[in-house]
Amino acid sequence: MAKFGIITGASTGIGYELAKLAAADGYDLLLAADTPFTDVPAGAETLDVDLSTFEGVDRLLEAANGRTIDLLCANAGHGLGRAFLDQDPQDWRHVIDTNVTGTTYLLHTVLKDMVARNAGKLLVTGSIAGYIPGSFQAVYNGSKAYVDSLVAALQNELKDVDGVTLTNLMPGPTDTEFFERADMMDTDVGTDPKKEDPADTAKHGWDALMSGKASVVSGFKNKVQAALSGITPDSVKAEQHRKMAEPGTADA
Repeated sequence: MAKFGIITGASTGIGYELAKLAAADGYDLLLAADTPFTDVPAGAETLDVDLSTFEGVDRLLEAANGRTIDLLCANAGHGLGRAFLDQDPQDWRHVIDTNVTGTTYLLHTVLKDMVARNAGKLLVTGSIAGYIPGSFQAVYNGSKAYVDSLVAALQNELKDVDGVTLTNLMPGPTDTEFFERADMMDTDVGTDPKKEDPADTAKHGWDALMSGKASVVSGFKNKVQAALSGITPDSVKAEQHRKMAEPGTADA
């Protein structure tokens, strides 16, 4: 019987690249996103769904039609730039509902079955943003701090469970539609031409998952930043982030 996997946030970027890797490895796939699919691996099913709600996550799981989930790449997420006080509360709530609530509910549901079977692979897309107070990206970075912490805690809770792999992929700035959707195309980080190729990011995550690693920071520069985060004061990190994400810094 073919292996079955679900990948969220799979219409573009890292999720799409993960889908290609999973298809090449022989997985039958159900791909979910709340933006249109323009290309999918041969034979993959797609579902247009909002994963910021319990109802959306339930729709996704129902679309599996009772198949055993051998692989889950929980990659769906939303960003949001600009000053916190300038943001619409509905926009930052959608970030929290997608990145925190939807992701937590999906993990809670899928992990229960994997643990009961002592089998399954689960890749979560966290971020090195979770280590950095995100001036002008405050809610997004806060949501990723939650995800990074949640995965590390679950890994400890499940450390005696055989057969289940839970891996946290922590990218830095990646060349996807993320920054355009987050209204950050007038920022230094949004217009940086040296962002990582999402194919490379996905491959780093995939290889870490398949080798059973707990986490992987994608990209050398991001590894250095993550390593320094533990000894750098929050006020310094917040100021550094401001220089990347404050509106208007693209022209600096």
